[in-house]
Amino acid sequence: MTYQEQYDRCRDMVEERLAQYFTGKGLEEVMRYSLLAGGKRVRPVLTLAFCEAAGGQAQIALDFACAVEMLHTYSLIHDDLPCMDNDDLRRGKPTCHKVYGETAAVLAGDALQAAAFNTLLRSKGFSRPDTPMIAGQILAEGAGPEGMCLGQYWDTIGKDGPDDIEKLADIDDRKTGDLLRAACGMGVVAAIGSGAKVDPACIKVAMDYAGYLGLAFQIQDDLLDVISTAEVLGKPIGSDVEQGKTTYVTLAGVEQCRAAVERYTAAAKEVLEQAAWLGGTQFLRELADELGRRER
Repeated sequence: MTYQEQYDRCRDMVEERLAQYFTGKGLEEVMRYSLLAGGKRVRPVLTLAFCEAAGGQAQIALDFACAVEMLHTYSLIHDDLPCMDNDDLRRGKPTCHKVYGETAAVLAGDALQAAAFNTLLRSKGFSRPDTPMIAGQILAEGAGPEGMCLGQYWDTIGKDGPDDIEKLADIDDRKTGDLLRAACGMGVVAAIGSGAKVDPACIKVAMDYAGYLGLAFQIQDDLLDVISTAEVLGKPIGSDVEQGKTTYVTLAGVEQCRAAVERYTAAAKEVLEQAAWLGGTQFLRELADELGRRER
């Protein structure tokens, strides 16, 4: 298969499974609105891809992948709220709080976070019964007070923002990188839990890959907020500047940011060589390249 065919296969698996959740009215309708609003599904695709790279079958990691996307969606709902980024559009559609109100949006985000862990911990089919618990710990660490939430806290409490690249990178490594690390690490855990003879180095390498990927992803986001359009991105551009937020572009300029995206993308691909992968890593290399040059 080509890269795009592989990506579409993983994304379609996730979309089909996600569509089976939250089919009721009321709060479930609000949750479903944001969960099925589209998007690249990068995190769940990474979970499935790393499971296959480590020697497992993608299907065994599908619940883990859906759990990551539920948790990511909760973070986006809350990120769009007036008390955070106050955005009106997400993925080309009105944000959750614009459609259902702030109270319903907050509760939908809360419920999606709980549903993520419920989905993960109820996952079955592993030869090692402690696999969902191990994955749950990885996801909790990536999302909690030392991970994504800490990065978001650092990003919002300071009016002036960080004053150098290193501080900003530390924030984004928590805000974006930690959930990517969880997605990649859980894919390897799923392969181990299915009985594959996985190289012990694979989990660390997967998380290192995710760290580099996360920095490239965030810098590219900052670039697109300056050089893209709302029609292409599906959300407002220039919002960071309007809010006076410090970004990679304001600290380093467009050309240095482009160079940094290339540098971190190359590092993500190179680190994969530090482990033996039963299923190969070509797709993961191409994925890093695609994310580094994406236009939305």
